[in-house]
Amino acid sequence: MINMLRKLGVEPVCIEQPPDLSIPENKMMLAIYLAAPEVENDRRALNTFHGMRRAKKEGRYMGHAPAGYINRVRENGDKYIAFNEPEASIMKWSFEQLSKGIFNTEQIFYQAKEKGLKVSRNNFWRLIRNPVYCGKIVVPQYKDEETRLVRGLHEPLISEVIFYMVQDVLDGRGRNFRPKAVTAEPFPLRGFLICPDCCKLLTASISKGRNKYYSYYHCSAGCKFRINADTVNKIFADHLKEYIPIPEIKPLYAAVIAERYREETKGMLDSEDKASAQIKDYETRLVRARDLLSTGQIDPSDYREMKSDYSEMIHKLQSKLTTIHIDKDNVEEMLQDSIENLMKLSECYDSGAWAESRDLIGSIFPENFTIEKKGFRTARTNDVLRIIYVINKHIEPKKSGTKKKFSSLSRQVAKTGVEPVTSGL
Repeated sequence: MINMLRKLGVEPVCIEQPPDLSIPENKMMLAIYLAAPEVENDRRALNTFHGMRRAKKEGRYMGHAPAGYINRVRENGDKYIAFNEPEASIMKWSFEQLSKGIFNTEQIFYQAKEKGLKVSRNNFWRLIRNPVYCGKIVVPQYKDEETRLVRGLHEPLISEVIFYMVQDVLDGRGRNFRPKAVTAEPFPLRGFLICPDCCKLLTASISKGRNKYYSYYHCSAGCKFRINADTVNKIFADHLKEYIPIPEIKPLYAAVIAERYREETKGMLDSEDKASAQIKDYETRLVRARDLLSTGQIDPSDYREMKSDYSEMIHKLQSKLTTIHIDKDNVEEMLQDSIENLMKLSECYDSGAWAESRDLIGSIFPENFTIEKKGFRTARTNDVLRIIYVINKHIEPKKSGTKKKFSSLSRQVAKTGVEPVTSGL
C-alpha cells in the first residue's frame, strides 16, 4: 500500500517514529512498527475469548439477554440475567404449547406476537432451540474440548423436561403436528376432521346466502361432501358430555388415582436412586481415565473418546433425573382441580376461546376423526377419557337416581391405573 501511494505521488507520514523509506534497511523497522499493534490486538482478542469461555464454564450467560430475560448488574459489579416480564411469561407459555404438539411453531409464534412478544420469526426459531431457558449454558467446541452444557447461574424459565419435549417435537420425534389451520370462531374443528368419503382432511369456509352467511366444513380433494359447521360443533359439544365422569363416582375416582399415583412414585424413587448411582459411577470412571492419562498408561486420543462417551451418558442420566421429579405436596390439590375440570368438560369447550378449544380437542383425540350427520367415528381417544366413557356406559341410572355396579367399578379403574392400557379392558 505504501509503494502504491508513493507511485501516485503521495508520501506517507508517520506521526511517531517516522522511518526514512529512502533507506532500504528502514523497511525492517517499518515492519516491526506495523506488526506490533497487530500482535497486541490478537493477544487482546485471545484473552477476551478465553475469559468469555471461562465465564461460560462457570455458568454465566455472556452477551445480550434473550427474549424473556434482561441484563442486570449487582452491587458488587457482577453481571447476570433476570426475568423480564411480560416477555418471560409469554416465552414460558410458548414452550408449554409447543411441547403439547397441538399447534405448529408458526401458529405459536403468531399467538405469542398477539400476546405482546416482540421478536422476529427467525429469532423465535433460535430462541426455542436455546437451552438457556432451562437453565443451561452452551460451551462450544474448542480444540480438544467437546461441546457441552453446564448449569447456569441464572434462574431457569422452564424445566429441562419441557425443553427436551419441545426439541423432540421440533425434530419430529415427538407427537405429530396438527395440520396448519388458520381457525376462526365458527371452525374450531378445522384441521381435525377427515372426509368420510375420501378420507382427506376437511377444510372450512363461509358461504353467502340470500339473507345471511352459512359456515360449512367441506372436502378440498374434489368430492362433494360438506356439512354445516353449526351442526358439527353442536354434535361435538354433545359428544364431549359422554366423557364427563358421573358425579356419584367422583370421590372413588379421586381415591383410585391417588392410590395408583403412590404406587407409581415408588418406582420413580427407585429409578432416581439408580440414575444417581450410575452418574456417580461414570464420574468415577472419568477420574480413573484422567489418572491413567497423567501416568501415560493411555493415549490422549483414547482419553478424549472415553471422556466424550462418559460425558454424554452423564448428561442423559441428568436429563432423566429431571423427569423423575415428584411433587408430593401439591398432588392432592392438582388431582382435585383436574377432576373438577373433567366435570366441566363441555363447558370448557363452549366458553373457551378458539385456541383453548383446539388445545382441548387435541388432548382428547390424539388422532384425527371422522364426523357424520349422526355422530363421530374416531380412530383413537385419550385412554383416560375412553375408560370414563366405558364406565359411564356400564353404570345405568335407576329411576331413584342412584347408580349401580359400584362394586365392579373400583376393580375396572384400579386395574389399569392413571393411564389405562387397551389390554386392561
